[in-house]
Amino acid sequence: MNIIRAAILALTTLLPPALPVAAHAEITHRGQFIDVVNDRGGNVLQMVQTRNQLDATGKIIRIRGYCRSACTMLTTLPRACLGPGATIGFHAPRIKGTQIIPPYVDQIMGNFYRGGIRDRWFGGWNRSMEMQKISAQDYVRLDPQARICDSLRKR
Repeated sequence: MNIIRAAILALTTLLPPALPVAAHAEITHRGQFIDVVNDRGGNVLQMVQTRNQLDATGKIIRIRGYCRSACTMLTTLPRACLGPGATIGFHAPRIKGTQIIPPYVDQIMGNFYRGGIRDRWFGGWNRSMEMQKISAQDYVRLDPQARICDSLRKR
């Protein structure tokens, strides 16, 4: 286990149990699916817990609407897919209400990204105070392991 993953595990055990998803996101359980809709993100360590809880359900996680900030860590769940109209937004993690980027938090987030998303994250998105928004289709081009939700495609 690398140092970042060990730090994540140690820090998340100190937090109270997280809600199933961020309190400001809309979450809906629909049979084999869990829809995460319009999630603005939030605390990175709590999102690590949320991610683990969602993964443990064994359901398909459909990310719909906008997914910003810490929510982006959900995009690489093994059974996650992106709604065809989803917008994914990245910016530097910062202490709420400030421009202060706390140490190591961008490393924790970056540990969950793959491919071109990871490259762009560490190439500057992790220091950007402005939201870097991309479409679901652009996300999949940058991370070919990601996918658009078949269940949400127009037939």
